[in-house]
Amino acid sequence: MARRLPPLKALADFESAARHLSFTKAAAELNLTHGAVSRQVKALEDHLGVALFRRRTRALLLTDEGRYYAAVVRALLDQLAHATESLRADERANRLTVSTTYSFAINWLVPRLARFRSLHPEIDVRLQADDRYVDFARDEVDVAIRYGRGDYPGLEAEHLFTDIFVPVCSPALIAGKHAIRKPADLGHHRLIHEEGVPFDWADWFAAAGVAGVDTSRGPIFSHSSMVIQAAINGEGVALGNTAYIRAALAARVLVKPFDVTLTSEAGCHLVYPPGSLARRKIKLFRDWLLSEIERDRAPAAPGKAAARRKTRAARR
Repeated sequence: MARRLPPLKALADFESAARHLSFTKAAAELNLTHGAVSRQVKALEDHLGVALFRRRTRALLLTDEGRYYAAVVRALLDQLAHATESLRADERANRLTVSTTYSFAINWLVPRLARFRSLHPEIDVRLQADDRYVDFARDEVDVAIRYGRGDYPGLEAEHLFTDIFVPVCSPALIAGKHAIRKPADLGHHRLIHEEGVPFDWADWFAAAGVAGVDTSRGPIFSHSSMVIQAAINGEGVALGNTAYIRAALAARVLVKPFDVTLTSEAGCHLVYPPGSLARRKIKLFRDWLLSEIERDRAPAAPGKAAARRKTRAARR
């Protein structure tokens, strides 16, 4: 006996419109026009013989029938998506998709991925640098690394590190025309700014007990990698995230003139759906991430710094 199914294309359009309570937002999500979504929903209502929405001038409301049907359709679509995902699991068994912010990817993760590949060459990491929050139910993402306070409803979140900012600059600025010996000396140098960070130079000078410095001047960059490179190039003094400047400090292309720091209440977190650690590739990546964090926190082995200095002296 043939099933009496509704127009299947209309189900996805209806579910999106019901979730957003907006044909416009549903159209944007589905990459359709407002009119196309509206027509699909109307065709579904005609097929069912009931109104699913109450259409108001400035609002779209679900009827009781629409609320019931939306819940059923959403559950069925989720089940279908899960089944599809399971069928494709073998194809992607060794592919790990990581969504992270651009700054974390460029400054922290990418320079270290070779170590992960050497440990687990069978896992191919697919890195997506995107500042938007991912929807694990809809996006093909295994884990995400996000900046925040760790409040991600319905998801597991493990704290990686807290953002700590400290002044950094090229070594050439330390003993240049305006030598940097005390915090107030930074007022004679160009201040480099980064958009979207929780602190600015006014906060740092206040923490250092320095008043009267015009902190509004200086170039502004949208990403920390630009800020770090500008400081390396000698364009001024930057507030560097200590997690991102470790390599530059070790290479002595950047120096910290002072140890006055600013600590954010937020930080980086590894985020994933509950139960994800049962999947081998995710567990291996998570364990490796945490080991890298501990590696950063561990003090340098005694004698290593002295050995490096002796090597440089011998080369001279």
